[in-house]
Amino acid sequence: MKRKLLTALGVISLALAGSALAAGNAAHDHGHAAAETTKLELNAGKKWETDAALRKAMESIRQTMAASLHEIHENRVSAAAYGKLAHKVEGEVGQIVANCKLEPKADAQLHLIVAELLDGAGQMAGKPKQAKRMNGAVKVIGALEKYSTYFDDPGFKPIPH
Repeated sequence: MKRKLLTALGVISLALAGSALAAGNAAHDHGHAAAETTKLELNAGKKWETDAALRKAMESIRQTMAASLHEIHENRVSAAAYGKLAHKVEGEVGQIVANCKLEPKADAQLHLIVAELLDGAGQMAGKPKQAKRMNGAVKVIGALEKYSTYFDDPGFKPIPH
């Protein structure tokens, strides 16, 4: 319980900081002894296994972003609406972190996706101030596409854009 609370607090802190590097190194840390990785790669030519909690959270992020895609493309999303999108992404990332049951190498790969999701959410939330919120949405959508490329989630489809 204490570890999950500390992990959740870490995710929130990193999301607020909007730092992809910090997120990749610490946001998803829960005791795995996996070596740090800086590049997404397949598992000997195959997609990495997923678990139910990861699939559920990623589908929720996908649905949230897909529902706003037209408005994002039309540049009609308010700062408050981007803030809500960011909050939803951050909440789902928190669920991923709290419920992760992946083996260490898959987990290390997931760290890269999580970092991109949190960085995109931070940009959508207006952090840093000079970042374009739309670019944060694009980053989140890109992370979803990478997830579908590198992780075995048969029901997941990337958002066409």
